[in-house]
Parts: sequence; C-alpha cells; structure tokens
Amino acid sequence: MSQARVRQVVEGLDFGEGPRWHDGRLWFSDFFAHRVSSVGIDGDVRVELEIDDQPSGLGWLPNGELLVVAMKSRQVRRLTADGQLVPHADLSHVATGDCNDMVVDAHGNAYVGNFGFDTEAGEGPRPADLALVRHDGSVEVAATELAFPNGSVITSDGRTLIVGESMGRRYTAFTIGDDATLSARRVWAEVEGAAPDGCALDADGAIWMADAFGSGCVRIAEGGQILDRVVASQPVFACALGGDDRRTLYLITAPAFGEQECRGKGLGTIEAAAVEVPGAGRP
Repeated sequence: MSQARVRQVVEGLDFGEGPRWHDGRLWFSDFFAHRVSSVGIDGDVRVELEIDDQPSGLGWLPNGELLVVAMKSRQVRRLTADGQLVPHADLSHVATGDCNDMVVDAHGNAYVGNFGFDTEAGEGPRPADLALVRHDGSVEVAATELAFPNGSVITSDGRTLIVGESMGRRYTAFTIGDDATLSARRVWAEVEGAAPDGCALDADGAIWMADAFGSGCVRIAEGGQILDRVVASQPVFACALGGDDRRTLYLITAPAFGEQECRGKGLGTIEAAAVEVPGAGRP
C-alpha cells in the first residue's frame, strides 16, 4: 500500500459534507454554517450559497442547476439560473430521519439517503428507505431496508448504483433500469469494523471510502479487499476525486460527528492527497 502525503487545502469548517468536483472547483457543504462553498486548485474559497437549513448532498441537473439536500426539512432544493433557491422535491413521506447524501445521474434523477431515525429525539437505529427524486421533482422509494444509506456512486456506464450502509458495514449494489428504478440488489463489499460514509469511485472500479470510525480513507475493491489507505489529521467523513485529471483525493475532516462538538468551532478541514487511479462515474 502507498502512503500518500496529505496536504491541507481548507480550514475553518464546522462540519463539511458532500464534496463534488464540478467545473474546475471542489464544491462542498458545511452543515452547521448553513452554506455551500467551493475551492479552486489554487486554494481560493468562495461561498456559493447560504441556506436556512443544514445542507448535505450536492449534484447538478443536466441544465446546470444545482441540487442541494436540505437535511432537516427533508427536501431537495434547486438553485435556479437566476440565483433563486426553490423547493425541488419533498422527501418527508419517504425519509424517516434527516436526509443526507445524494448522487445525481446523467438524466437529473437523484438518489437520496436518510438516517432512518430521529437522532435528536433519542430514537434507536432502524432501517431507512432510499429515495428516488426524478428530474421533475417527483419522489418515490427506490430501495427499502437499508442500514443508514450514506455515500453513493454511479458507475461510468450509468447502470449500477453502489450505496454505502454506514450501520450495515457494507456496500450494496443495484442495477439501474432505463426508468431509473433499482433492481438486482446484492452485496458489493462487506467492510467489517468500518462505517462507510462519503465515497468516490475510481477508473479501476474501486471505491475510496471515508471511514467515520477512523482518520482516513480506504480504497476497497469489489468483494472487500483493501487496496490502499490515506491517513488524515482527524476523522474523515466524506471524500471526492477531483483536480484536472481527477487524481486528487479530497478528504473532508472534522474532530467528531455532532452539533455540540462542531457548531461554531471551525475545526473541520479539507485535506488532499495525490493518487494514481483517476476518478470515474458519478458524483
């Protein structure tokens, strides 16, 4: 395994999430600051959007409009061409906990996970449904009985969705139909002792997994073999492959998960490491 050198790119975040490489910049959410920002290759950070909710997953429609998961209101919102943030989809009849990560396909269909239970109300863990938000904003259940569906990727051919189940300690794959529905559910990899969070797919078909239990990212092959590892300065909760050649692994770090530990503290960072295999697929 290689020991890639990690450098700091951004500091001062409360809790970052949803990193996405788009138009030459890394876009990301900051839960407790209620904003979406981006950073360029030269390190310049700019605020792209303020939101009256906790933002999480990010993605883009084919027309270039940004989609943002609004966690607490259990919505997907859309940033229009004229800069207006409007409701795109209401997931409250599907999501039984805060909405979280999202991946958007080439046609503008989004797959959105949720916690499955209300952590603030002290509810115990229970399975969650994965939502399919079609490009027109209509919502339906894509898959059921997932153990905290979190980071998700779509393969380059657009035919397979792979979902990380944080509390299931596994990645689960589905075949994507022509109508965007999911079928042929199967285990892609078991990751015992880890909690799959945000993730990124590379051109060899391996997944870089942010392990919420550890301070780094692990590169995993289908079947569960560990191929590589990158260690960060503190726990990593999301990652993305970006840069002009998609060979930069960006790691979103924070000292812990939770509002009390993170809100207003500015202890979160984005770190980066060079890797050999470029990113592929979506996001």
